[in-house]
Amino acid sequence: MALETASPYLALLNEPDYSLKTYALESIDSHVDQLWAEIADHVTQIEELYEDEKFPSPQLAALVASKVYYNLGEFDASMKFALVAGDKFDLSVKSEYVETIVSKCISHYISLAQKLHDLSPQAVKELPEEERSIDPKLTGIAERMLKRCIDAGDFKLALGVALEARRLDIIDKVLKESSFDEPMEMINYVLDCSVNVVGNREFRRKVLNALVPIILSLKNPDYFAISKIIVQLNDNQLAAKVFNDLLETQDDTQRLVAYQVAFDLVASASQELLEKVATELGPKEESSVAYSKLLKILSGVPTCDYNITFLKKHNNTDLTILHKTKDQLEGRNSIFHNAVTFQNGFLHAGTTADGFFRANLEWLSKATNWTKFTATAALGVIHQGNLSQGYRILQPYLPGNQGSCYTQGGSLYGLGIIFAGHGREVIDYLRKHLAEGGTGSSSQGSEAEVVLHGAALGVGFAGMGSGSTAIYEELKNVLFSDSAIAGEGTGLAMGLVMVGSKNQEAETEMLQYAHDTQHEKIIRSLAMGIALLNYSKEEAADGIIETLIQEQDPILRYGGAFTIALAYAGTGNNRAIKKLLHIAVSDASDDVRRAAVMGLGFILLRNHQAVPRMVELLSESHNPHVRYGTALALGISCAGTGLKEAVDVLEPMMKDPVDFCRQGAMIALSMILIQQNEKLFPKVKNIHQSFSKVVSSKHEDAMAKFGASLAQGIIDAGGRNVTISLEHSQTGNLNMKAVVGLAIFSQFWYWFPLTHFLSLAFTPTTIVGVREDLKIPQFDFDCHAKLKWFEYPPKLAEKDQKAPEKVSTAILSTTMRAKHRARKNSEAKKLQEQPEQQQQQQQQLQQQKEEAQEKEKEDEKMQDAKDSSETDDRKTARVENMSRVLPAQLKYISFSEEGRFVPVRKFQGNNGVVIVTDRTPKEPVELIKTVRQIHSPEEDDEDEEAPLPEPFKYDPQE
Repeated sequence: MALETASPYLALLNEPDYSLKTYALESIDSHVDQLWAEIADHVTQIEELYEDEKFPSPQLAALVASKVYYNLGEFDASMKFALVAGDKFDLSVKSEYVETIVSKCISHYISLAQKLHDLSPQAVKELPEEERSIDPKLTGIAERMLKRCIDAGDFKLALGVALEARRLDIIDKVLKESSFDEPMEMINYVLDCSVNVVGNREFRRKVLNALVPIILSLKNPDYFAISKIIVQLNDNQLAAKVFNDLLETQDDTQRLVAYQVAFDLVASASQELLEKVATELGPKEESSVAYSKLLKILSGVPTCDYNITFLKKHNNTDLTILHKTKDQLEGRNSIFHNAVTFQNGFLHAGTTADGFFRANLEWLSKATNWTKFTATAALGVIHQGNLSQGYRILQPYLPGNQGSCYTQGGSLYGLGIIFAGHGREVIDYLRKHLAEGGTGSSSQGSEAEVVLHGAALGVGFAGMGSGSTAIYEELKNVLFSDSAIAGEGTGLAMGLVMVGSKNQEAETEMLQYAHDTQHEKIIRSLAMGIALLNYSKEEAADGIIETLIQEQDPILRYGGAFTIALAYAGTGNNRAIKKLLHIAVSDASDDVRRAAVMGLGFILLRNHQAVPRMVELLSESHNPHVRYGTALALGISCAGTGLKEAVDVLEPMMKDPVDFCRQGAMIALSMILIQQNEKLFPKVKNIHQSFSKVVSSKHEDAMAKFGASLAQGIIDAGGRNVTISLEHSQTGNLNMKAVVGLAIFSQFWYWFPLTHFLSLAFTPTTIVGVREDLKIPQFDFDCHAKLKWFEYPPKLAEKDQKAPEKVSTAILSTTMRAKHRARKNSEAKKLQEQPEQQQQQQQQLQQQKEEAQEKEKEDEKMQDAKDSSETDDRKTARVENMSRVLPAQLKYISFSEEGRFVPVRKFQGNNGVVIVTDRTPKEPVELIKTVRQIHSPEEDDEDEEAPLPEPFKYDPQE
């Protein structure tokens, strides 16, 4: 029976007899949810009972106090008393009170556990004494709840809480002792959470290391999960162990798994890791064909070969756009010449199609100084990945030949671009030019510095992620010559070679030299170099971040903003985001504020849907540099996604009153809408037209025209066959080359040649099914969607150009008026003379024409509606192996169930290289020849690549 008042029981609290007080509390406890308002006036009395050492039921008093505070909405006080209520606080009771307090306890426990785990031992000592450890009672509640979850079979909840609370022991116990129907499902859950959710790098490493023996102990280990861990840990010894385990079993399937893991590592691991694995496995190469093939895959040569074969074979570049841009932008203006060079480079990136240069020698001859440097380096972008022919292609322009120092420097830069991330063949050649200080060419003095600049950038590309201290020392020697031109290249190259290494000595030396030198170019490149050193280092980079953002020199603070961005790239870390937002609104330097806003794009790579909402207000800032940063942040985080919300923010910015803001908006839009067509994104046609209008407008600013030209190259890059991919679909890891490429590309505003770095982010949109012999069989995939949704956008139709109007002689206004009157009278007379019947016929014809146009439009709308309303049981389309497959199309792609070729791992809509097994290996099959195999199909190891382009010459003099 419900009580109307608690007065009788409250009165008993005043009695001296403890048994009466206990009875009163028991009665109050059973009615506290109805009478809490009345009881609240006596909560102090209840608390005193809890503190009374002679009172026999202090836990009961604590429970009642907890419930009163809960109803008062004071959850912290309620949790405090619930913790001391001991067994009286029954976790098994199903009530809103218990659920709320348990939730509060677990949140508090996680917060304290993270704080104590993530802080350094010294920082923990500096905390107040009560915060240096966790209340055992709080730990007890958390552990009891975790046990309940495990007993109930809610393993994901238990593992999620354990990950958040940094309880590796519980994770280990759950994965080892619990019985799962699919153990890899839980292991992959922990793996994905570790990579995408856990915010502490050291704890993530502990979890990943703990997962390896658990996976290997399974009856059928998932080596593809281990490949993700290898990349995350950058662990060459683990990689070597996996390959040895797979290849020494003499099992055909295991051997194919090893090849697939190797291709995955080539796509996502650093050059340093691949080199170290190859070194460890090298001694076994001669004794085993399998090891020899594995090392060939790890060299990156087959992957590059497949990529350039696809890009060359399916090149769909719309040359009309390129030629119109060239005709509309004056080649003698260096910014316009650069714009066309970059557009050509991006449009043909990786396709080996360099015919535009040879067909436009007159335009090319207008290049002078650094535009000549940039134009020569563009050959590297066009031939990126053409490993066997790269050196020979650039041979006519390399140092040692007659030519401008800018041509020689640009050719060294281009050579590095071709071998980006796979530089073992050319790195020694490029290093030789560093050692010679540029004097090995025909250039001397300041000209030698230009060659050195190109050599340094080339070394940065080719040696990227190699972690070579020898190369770093050679670059440092060039830096210490204190040449602004050469030093600008070497500062970046030092960061590229040691990217993600967090080499303490290198970091100290680079920061010290940035303080010592007077050259802004060198300071800026060193600031970016330090940011590259700290790529993906998260909290380990906090020390250098604090140092840089407190610097007096705004260029070093600029580097600090990029260090935050790259150290926490893809983590979504709240502390890093707050820090960047604070810099974005408070720093005195516009450059620093712009960099801070751009940095948001890098941090939120994996949560790009949140970026438009976050930066929407910043896009309307009064500061144009902040607006520009907003545009680039959207372009970086949403690259290749076609995210409508991002486009909605950027479209108004194309009409921004400031020219460089319009430039940024157009570049960002092109990055977001790369590989989109009208079916996938209806606005894309209008945005294409907007770029063309800006390029052709006589009244548009040069900076905006440069941005529009660049945007035209990016949106149709790689012959319309690449996207910008910042995360590997195979492993789920960040694409280090793409992230680094975007970070340095975003520096083009002060040094145009750095624009070429964007090519590092281009990823071919294809699936390549490969047999064990690394040859590509001709077969089809199933596509469970209409192919018309993924077609190339239509090319521009060549329109007849109007002949230029002759300059007319000046005519007096009185004469013009007289002519106008005469023409008007003549037209009126003709109209009167025209038969009425003829007028009616013309009107009817015009009406019929308009009706036909309306009917055509209606038919198009009906057909589109019909297409869009078709169900998913539509007839399956066929897509050839090594065809263009858009990111949006991947989810509809599958291997045919009755097909001849089967993937060695479960196909989950991933692009890239897929190892397949042949169900009927004795039957003949047509093979797709790669560019290496075209001329010598029998001898794979000596295959040639694409035929060399004919060398072209132009006046090398300035």
